[in-house]
Amino acid sequence: MISTEMQQALYQQLNDEFSSAYLYLAMSAYCSHIDFSGAANWLKMQYEEEQQHATRIYNYLIDQGAHVVLDQIPRPPTEFGTILEVFQKSLAHEQKMTAKLNNLSDQALKEKDHATYNLLQWFVNEQVEEEATVSELISKLKLVKDDGYGLLMIDNELGSRTTPAAAP
Repeated sequence: MISTEMQQALYQQLNDEFSSAYLYLAMSAYCSHIDFSGAANWLKMQYEEEQQHATRIYNYLIDQGAHVVLDQIPRPPTEFGTILEVFQKSLAHEQKMTAKLNNLSDQALKEKDHATYNLLQWFVNEQVEEEATVSELISKLKLVKDDGYGLLMIDNELGSRTTPAAAP
């Protein structure tokens, strides 16, 4: 059984994961609008991955006997700038999510809630991959700058991303 405080913190993280998914779907729509279909695909896959993250937390809360109460999700922005700025905003978002997950992990340790801590370590490790992947994309975009051929190559690469595996 998890504490009321941890349960409330996980409700907030659940909402943050759904909000994150919504943000990535908005970024995908924006990239479609500016004719970066590969980036739109990559970001839509990111949206699906974030939904899976939310589902993982939801399932954990249900398994812990919590009465899950969903909160309102804020409307994401509709404009994101250049394709480089899209991914810079993605990285900034992932860094905020990492900080939130680290704080949750600290709370779980403080409460000696090892089951929740174990759940959160999966997310903490996932964030390392998330930040590294987006940082690599940003480096590539900075390298090609406004070169149309380079942007086309990167967009084609982003278009090859496939649907993530379902969350356990």
